[in-house]
Amino acid sequence: MTTVVECPTCSAKVAWKPENKFRPFCSERCKKIDLGAWAEEKYAIPAAPPKDPNDEE
Repeated sequence: MTTVVECPTCSAKVAWKPENKFRPFCSERCKKIDLGAWAEEKYAIPAAPPKDPNDEE
């Protein structure tokens, strides 16, 4: 049984198997779109700014 996942970029169905060298993406194009988003820092983990240790509470 082959596992099928969704391409993170376009949501196309992708078979998860060794022959698919772009997995989890459906194509090289979708892989490059995702890489470009990382390079432009479009993905981020939200966080609060660090507290200043000099501030008194």
